[in-house]
Amino acid sequence: VQLQASGGGLVQAGRSLTLSCVVSGRTINNLPMGWFRQAPGKEREFVAAINWSGGSTEYLDSVKGRFTISRDNAKNMVFLQMNSLKPEDTAVYYCAVRATFYGGTDRLPGNYDYWGQGTQVTVSS
Repeated sequence: VQLQASGGGLVQAGRSLTLSCVVSGRTINNLPMGWFRQAPGKEREFVAAINWSGGSTEYLDSVKGRFTISRDNAKNMVFLQMNSLKPEDTAVYYCAVRATFYGGTDRLPGNYDYWGQGTQVTVSS
């Protein structure tokens, strides 16, 4: 199973970016997925999660109302729309997928089995 994240870049504060993650090697139809991030000198933290159907989502408090996670099971992809970006959003962003079915969302990185390589998001002030 491989995850390939893309869409990162350098943007000014207040602008938007959309991250994409495509999964190969297995279908994600019944698997929860998530986005995490890691800033320099900090631990990896949860950003957003989505359940298998897309009907349930969960967010880090500091990104609620600004970020939106979504998925396209037909394309084996998950997305993270990031609006009103702030300098504190600067980090490497990782997508992840659980290997086993779970009906809800999951914000614990230890529960995810497969990870993408990360894409850098840098927000300038």
